[in-house]
Amino acid sequence: MIEIKLQATLSGHQNPIFTVENSQKSGILFTAGNDKGVVEWSLKTMSFIKVMFPVKSSVYSLHCPVEAPLLIAGEKNGQANVFDFKEQKITHVLQHHKLPVFDIKTVRTKNELLLSSEDGTVSVWDLRSMQMLYDFKVSKDTVRVISISPDGKNVAFGCKDNIIRIYRLVDYSLMSELKEHSLPVTSLQFSPDGKYLLSGSRDAQLKIWNTSDFTLQDNVAAHLFSIYTIAFHPELPYFATASRDKSIKIWDTENFALLKTLSIEKGYEMHRLSVNKIIWDTENRLISVGDDKLVKVWTVLFE
Repeated sequence: MIEIKLQATLSGHQNPIFTVENSQKSGILFTAGNDKGVVEWSLKTMSFIKVMFPVKSSVYSLHCPVEAPLLIAGEKNGQANVFDFKEQKITHVLQHHKLPVFDIKTVRTKNELLLSSEDGTVSVWDLRSMQMLYDFKVSKDTVRVISISPDGKNVAFGCKDNIIRIYRLVDYSLMSELKEHSLPVTSLQFSPDGKYLLSGSRDAQLKIWNTSDFTLQDNVAAHLFSIYTIAFHPELPYFATASRDKSIKIWDTENFALLKTLSIEKGYEMHRLSVNKIIWDTENRLISVGDDKLVKVWTVLFE
């Protein structure tokens, strides 16, 4: 049994919210989207704290590295802003890409930062100096999403050309191309145990890949429209998906069975438009953001 309750709805954004990220500090949340700034919220008081910093264009990605007191925001104009919590200001602006930065991830084993862009490339930055080390071409079109394997050996890139590309992190060499999706790949996540890679697409299919040889193990018709986000629970064997179909679904990690659907039709006070990103916090809560300009905080009880 899973019991889910809406704990809070946080309003304040004037435009669609594209991304949400947990702070390194417990109880703090950041959101951004088609607005003029990155917003900080308190999950303790369920309230707005402040606008962290202004931005020049829409923000598609936020990233708080575990290893460093930083918040990095990837913009539509191609730049990424690095906000340092200790200095309480933007200390670096990563200006390399001329087209939108869609995802940002840290390679913890190498202290490197990866930025993926609509230009089809991924740039690699030194997390300490914020100097660009190199960039490489992954696709002819947008590299939408990045996921790094828990063992720090591989990185997966989900691309607009429908292909998932697996690279070795040791030297960023191409290892494998997964070509089962019929439309652009919009979400990607390695399971916490590293055994599986899950991918979601504009084709509304959820695909489960076995990471031992990257063969397709299973396919689930998970949603009605694009699957924009996949989020594994940090401790328990569950994961959640969210979609342009305005729903969130909770799944069993063991057998990939559907356990719960959050939707207006099911009686939940759900988002009225596309759900763009979901994350778990440390308190068993699921946080969702969407085109309806709202942040929703869900309490999830697993029995």
